[in-house]
Amino acid sequence: MQKLFRVLFLAALVAVVSPALAQTTPTFKGAEATLPKYKALYYLNDANPDKIKGTLRNINNALEDERIKGKVEIELVAFGAGYTVFEKTAGYEETLLMLQKKGVILAQCSNTIRERKIDTATLFPFISYVPSGNGEIIIRNAQGWATIHP
Repeated sequence: MQKLFRVLFLAALVAVVSPALAQTTPTFKGAEATLPKYKALYYLNDANPDKIKGTLRNINNALEDERIKGKVEIELVAFGAGYTVFEKTAGYEETLLMLQKKGVILAQCSNTIRERKIDTATLFPFISYVPSGNGEIIIRNAQGWATIHP
């Protein structure tokens, strides 16, 4: 009798608890893009090809994010060892031109060029130059740009 009572009690408990466990929790869909415009500065100071490819992929992913597509302005600034992203021999020309066509500003730190004695003829002619990469980060951040260092 006691065993029967336990079985009936457990069956009743399962009947009450199961529907509560079966309820689904709301699915998080990410932040809602409520602003009319977004600005992001990505910066590269690393020559690692995986880091460079990842950064370029991240920029394109941001441009294609359905929430901010057409509402985002992006700049990529390279300094230090990151200048290699803009080298003609590095293999990123097609990707950089595609990003630039989508409106991405491509900027190289002039301090890096001077300090490393880089011949600008070895870099793509379609890039822009800023006085310093760190200065660009500071200014853009103060202007409200998101700064991203993948």
